[in-house]
Amino acid sequence: MATAAITLIAGGDPATAVRLGGSMVALQASIGALNDIVDAPTDAGRKQGKPIPSGAVTPAIARGVVGLGAATGLALAAVSGPWSLGIAIGILVVGYGYDLWAKGTRWSWLPFAIGIPLLPVFAWFGVAGRLPASFAILVPAAMVAGSALAIANTRADLERDTAAAQASVATWLGEGRAWAASAALFGVVLALALGSLWLAGASPGGLVGGIAASAIVAFGVAIAFGPSTTPARRERAWQIQAVGVALLAAAWLAGLGGLG
Repeated sequence: MATAAITLIAGGDPATAVRLGGSMVALQASIGALNDIVDAPTDAGRKQGKPIPSGAVTPAIARGVVGLGAATGLALAAVSGPWSLGIAIGILVVGYGYDLWAKGTRWSWLPFAIGIPLLPVFAWFGVAGRLPASFAILVPAAMVAGSALAIANTRADLERDTAAAQASVATWLGEGRAWAASAALFGVVLALALGSLWLAGASPGGLVGGIAASAIVAFGVAIAFGPSTTPARRERAWQIQAVGVALLAAAWLAGLGGLG
C-alpha cells in the first residue's frame, strides 16, 4: 500500500505505517462508497457487477460505510496531530467534492489534481511533521499525474457516460484527444521524476525503481491507445497507470524524499 510504504520511507515505524495506511484505506472506502451511491441510478442496467446494482450491497449499508470509513480514517489520522487530521479532512472534502459535484462534468480532473498530491503529503507529514524541500517538485508532478489519471478514468467510462448524456473530460475532448492529453501529461510526470532523480544523483536503487515504475505507467498508456479499445481494456489500462504512478512516487521518495 502506497501510504504505508511512504510512511516507512519517511522514517516511520511499522505500527505508524499500518495506522496511517489504515487511515487512508478507511478514507478511500468512505469516498468510494459515496461514489457508488451517487452512481447507482446510472450504473443500473449498465454496470451490474458493481455492489449496489448487483444487490450485494444495499444503499443503507453503503451509507454506513461512508460514515464509518470517514470516522475511522479521521480518528487514525488524529493520532499524528492536528495537522494530519486537517490533511485527512481535506482528502475527504476533495473526494466528496468529486462524488457530488465534479464527477459528470468537464472539471472532473480537478479533484484528482488536488487530491493525488495530498496522499504523499499525508503520509510524510504524519511521520515527520514537516515536508522536505524535494516536495517542491513532487507536489506539482503529482498534480499533473492526478490530472492524467482523471482523464484516463473518464475515458474508460466514455460509452456509459455518452449513453447517459453525462458530461466528462473524455466526452468533451473525444476519445482520441483524451488519450493524447493523458499521454502527454504522463510524459511530463515521467520526465520530471526521472530527470530529478538523475540530476540530484539519486541512489542506483532509486533510479532503477523510478525507471521500472515509469515503464509500468508507459505500458498502461500504450495499451489504452486506439479507437478500437474496449471499455474494459481502458479501465484495466487506467488501473495499471494508477499502480505505476504509486510505485513511481515511492521510488522517487526513496531516492530523493529525504533531501532538504
